[in-house]
Amino acid sequence: MTNTLISAALRVPPAAPAEATAFFAARLAFQADVSDVHASLESEDPGFVLIDSRGSDAWAQGHVPGALHLPTAEIPERAAHMLDASVPVIAYCWGPGCDGATRAALALARLGYHVKEMIGGIEYWIREGFPVEGPNGVARRAADPLTAPVGSTHCAC
Repeated sequence: MTNTLISAALRVPPAAPAEATAFFAARLAFQADVSDVHASLESEDPGFVLIDSRGSDAWAQGHVPGALHLPTAEIPERAAHMLDASVPVIAYCWGPGCDGATRAALALARLGYHVKEMIGGIEYWIREGFPVEGPNGVARRAADPLTAPVGSTHCAC
């Protein structure tokens, strides 16, 4: 007798390896994680401009040091004045429950910019213990041990 129970995770079977390769390669072309963005910003030349696509109140509350403030709604009018079209852009917003960075990246791509989204947004930036610039200067919280290895700045993945 054959077991007719199918794993919930495999009700839809995995894609063929060639399709999976294309999908995961594409994701990496569209997204960067906070650890890689942080490591790049710590270098002398990250090779991109980081933009915070949140509104003014959120920006004032706290943002990634060195990021430019360019709210999504203002991209069509302000991007050409703030960004060099030859420099890639990485956009972030609140976090994984927010698609603001996706909307910002789409707006920038429509204007001809090479763009990626920083997955995790400022939420995971903070949870991984990276610095945040706010009204009282730059502050850093301890990394959340459920999102980042204790005593390290990256997961070595």
